[in-house]
Amino acid sequence: MKTYLAPSILCSDFGNLSKSIDLIESSSADWYHLDVMDGVFVPNISFGAPILEAIGKRAKKPMDVHLMISQPERYVDMFHKLGAYIITVHCEACTHLDRTLHEIKRLGLKAGVALNPATPVSLLECVADMVDLVLIMSVNPGFGGQKFIEKTYGKVSEVKKLLTKKNNTKAWIQVDGGVDLDNFEKLATCGANAFVAGSAIFNAPEPREVIEKFCG
Repeated sequence: MKTYLAPSILCSDFGNLSKSIDLIESSSADWYHLDVMDGVFVPNISFGAPILEAIGKRAKKPMDVHLMISQPERYVDMFHKLGAYIITVHCEACTHLDRTLHEIKRLGLKAGVALNPATPVSLLECVADMVDLVLIMSVNPGFGGQKFIEKTYGKVSEVKKLLTKKNNTKAWIQVDGGVDLDNFEKLATCGANAFVAGSAIFNAPEPREVIEKFCG
């Protein structure tokens, strides 16, 4: 099974963003993972349109945009115009989830839905047949560098069973938060095939070597 690696720009050096872009472009990484935070849905503010625009002008690899914001449906069209390939919204933040996912797909993008650690997989029942990606948060969202939550393994397996039940075996199962070289293989065994890694890559002495180990 092909696995996908999306280095999280949130953990990169914003004083030298060009270096991080060059690293991702010249490595085996598949996507850029971009955590957009509003300080309302999550207790942190990260970045928005200007950063995505800057990356989009140079990036040749796809942008995986994770909207950790309230009422994400308001910004779907904007991030589409900025070049997103995947837009993922949180089911906890989106009142009209089905409508929003359909709108993302209508724009020709991949539609993802994210679940916080305490959110049950059962809430995906009504949209599991149409999503292109399910993102399982393996830390409480808002900040990089947190410890991986061990219950994530079981949650990944639950998502895998639900997608199989809904005949949606092409959807990616992505894990975000505390993913590193010590746990990603077990996550893959449980059914995950897309991994967001931030601190494990950008805080490493040799980030490129870490990327290649993930992708090797």
